[in-house]
This record gives sequence, structure tokens and C-alpha cells, in this order.
Amino acid sequence: MAATAETFESTSPADGETIGVFPRMGVDEVDRAVATAKEAFASWRLVPAPKRGEILYRFAHILEQEKAALTDLMTHEMGKVRAEAGGDVQEAIDITYYMAGEGRRLFGQTTPSELPDKWNMSIRTPVGVVGAITPWNFPIAIPSWKLIPALVCGNTVVLKPATDTPALATRFVELLHEAGMPDGVVNIVHGGGSDVGDRMVRHPDIRVITLTGSRETGVKVLAAGADTLKHVHLELGGKNAIIVMNDADLDLAVDGIVWSAFGTSGQRCTAASRVIAHEKVYDTLQTRLVERVEKLRLGPGWEDDTEIGPVINRAALEKIDSYTKIGSDEGARLLTGGEIATEGDLARGHFYRPTIFADVEPGMRIAQEEIFGPTTALIKVRDLDEAISVSNGIKFGLSSSIFTRDVNAAFRAMRDLEAGITYVNAGTIGAEVHLPFGGTKDTGNGHREAGQAALDVFTEWKSIYVDYSGKLQRAQIDD
Repeated sequence: MAATAETFESTSPADGETIGVFPRMGVDEVDRAVATAKEAFASWRLVPAPKRGEILYRFAHILEQEKAALTDLMTHEMGKVRAEAGGDVQEAIDITYYMAGEGRRLFGQTTPSELPDKWNMSIRTPVGVVGAITPWNFPIAIPSWKLIPALVCGNTVVLKPATDTPALATRFVELLHEAGMPDGVVNIVHGGGSDVGDRMVRHPDIRVITLTGSRETGVKVLAAGADTLKHVHLELGGKNAIIVMNDADLDLAVDGIVWSAFGTSGQRCTAASRVIAHEKVYDTLQTRLVERVEKLRLGPGWEDDTEIGPVINRAALEKIDSYTKIGSDEGARLLTGGEIATEGDLARGHFYRPTIFADVEPGMRIAQEEIFGPTTALIKVRDLDEAISVSNGIKFGLSSSIFTRDVNAAFRAMRDLEAGITYVNAGTIGAEVHLPFGGTKDTGNGHREAGQAALDVFTEWKSIYVDYSGKLQRAQIDD
């Protein structure tokens, strides 16, 4: 419990409904949580990995049973439409089942020795206390991406969720304990980044920090963690593009663009905030996109016919709207949207109309900076070479996409697009949990979430040599 009586409210971005009241914690609470996690690590690391996996299997089963309730809570607290909220929970289920299986693998390597009567192997060992700082846009999925591999590897965790979605994070931790997670292994602290988050990053007993957030926050975390030589895993921003070539299936491309640009109201690091279209299909594509987008229904996520939910808070709404002005001032042509929705019940929440700009130049701010809202920019190109160059001409490198029927063009794009993820004839969103997730350039610092690669964030390699020759043998020594 927090030592202070100070609290904060979680409210729905759709209508201002109060979801819950939570303690606003500080440095003292972080220190206690870390001490608890450190003490629990001494015993948790010794629990056989298959047994750790069994707890996680139970957790995955509980998530399945609680999926409907978590989905409903997410539509209220975060604002996602029901289908997307259910998908968020399903990601957590999928990665938990996947990582639970690692309890019976966690593969190392065995190699032959260069000396006789000697045996070599490498194993993975847990690092210690993990500090997980998670965002609001995937309030169940992203904690699962971080916590579940950390736990199966034998680490303990202190979780700081976003202050916009504390109820979902609290329920996530409660369900872990219902599954049989021992006391002290998973701890949650609520509060802002400037106090709670900063203390976690600087705490000497937290050995790993895993953060999903903005580039600016990531740079600060990397610098602050350097004093204690932490392992720092950063999953940062994106400015993702969909390339549409002149031979593309335009109906399929429109489906992919609408889903990628406006799903989750554009509040995904993988959202398609740029569309790079060949000049031969540029005009037709923008006409079809406007027709589709103007039919999308805004509303609360819990209403079944809602296609676009609210953005997370007032500050986000104002930031998104400011980029509409920036785009217009830069000379881009506003095709549709570009305004805060204020009619009827929408005025009670934070709704922004899906926005499309045309005649966008690659160097414009709306084509370079992450907006994190339902806005996309259409850029015209002459050929595949220019399309790839424009797609790569940003500081981020998370997700990329190309729509084409030309297998040669597809393979060139797969090779040349500077991104951690490339889709062919699909949008920029929809990663699967058994492949690595992450990006290049300013999108992160080289680590990955999900898949086997996630284990590298939460383990140390130990090399072991067993000499049964009965005499001292010296490797790498000339005799």
C-alpha cells in the first residue's frame, strides 16, 4: 500500500466515467516493491523452469475465462472498440501459452571442447529484478510481452503501468496471483514517470528496465540507467508507411490502409501514418480512401457498431489537432477529417475525426513525426526505388508494408525496407507472438519482444566447462 493518502482517478476517454481510484505512489513505495522483489528472487529463481511454466499455463487459462470481462473493462478504461480490445487480451493469452512452453526449453548450447576429456555448455540464467514500464495503448498485451518471458526465465518484476490504464494493470497482476504466482514475485506501483518511473530506472537493485514509450522518454531512460549499468530494453516510436504499387489490388490495399491507419484510432506504434502510392494509382487510391473513411462510425468502444473509438486523453486530442494545423500550414491538402468531434454524446469524450492529407512531401513534419492519432499522409512516387527511399527516409524503423502483385518487387522491398517488420499485401499492424517484435534506427536499441528473441532481454548467458581429465589443461595456451 502507498504510504501517502494521495490518489488519482482513472476515467474513460469515451465519456468521462470514473473507472476507479488508485494510490499515487512515490519513491518509498518503489523502494519497498523492489526490496520485496529482490527477496522473492532468491527463491523464485530456484523454482524449476517447468514449474514456473505450469503457473503461466494456469494464468493463460484464467485469462481465457476472464477475456470477456477484461475486454469490457478495456473498452471503458482505454477506449478500444470491442473487437480490438478482445484482440489485446488474446495477445496476452497467446504469448502466455507460448512462453509457458519455454519452461521446458530455455535452450542453451552444447559444443565440443578443443581439449580431450572436457565438456562445454552454455545456459540461460535469470538476471534479477526486472522493472517494466508499460504504456496505455495495449494495457494487457504489452505487460504480458514483458512480464511473461521475464517470469518464465526466473526473474521477479516491478510493474509501473500507465496512469491512464491502472485498473487493467491491477487486474492483470491480480489474475497472476490467482494463477499461483508466489508473493513478491510480481509487484505493481502506480504513479508518474517523473517520480515512480525515474526511481525505478535509477534503482541499483533493478537489473533490467524494459520500456515501451516515446523516443524522448527512451533516451532519458537509457541515460539514467547507465549509472548502474542496467540492461535497458527500449521499444519506442514508429512512422510506418504502406507502399501501394501500380499493380496492387487496390481493394485489398484500401482495406489494409484503413485498418492500419485508423485501427485503435491510430494509437499504435505500428500505425500506418504514411501511404506511399505510385503515381498511376495515386488519385484513384485517395478517392477510395476518403469514401471509406467518411463512413467510419465514431463512438464508445463498448457499442458494437463503433469503428473508431476515442483517443486516450485531452492532451492527445490537442496534439493530434495541432498536427492538422501543421500539415495545412506546410501546404498539404486536407482531404477529410481534421477536427475534434463535438456533436452529441461525442462531446463527452476525446474523439478525433479520421484525417487524410494528400500532396504531402516526404520532408514535411506530418510525414516525419509520430502523431499517434488517426491521421495519415499520402505521398506520390514514380517507381519502386523512390517508394523504398521515401519509406526509409525517416528516423524510425519499426513496421513497413508493400502492396504489389510483382514477386520481384516484393522481395526487393523485403530486403531493402529499413524496418524490423515488413508485410507484403497486408497493413503495418498485426504482429504474431512467435516472431520477434521491434524495430531499427530510433525505434529502439536493438532488442526485441516476443518470440525466442524476448528471452535474450531477460537472461544472462553462462558458459560452463567441465574437465574430467584429472589434470590441468590450459586452453588457448601454446605448449
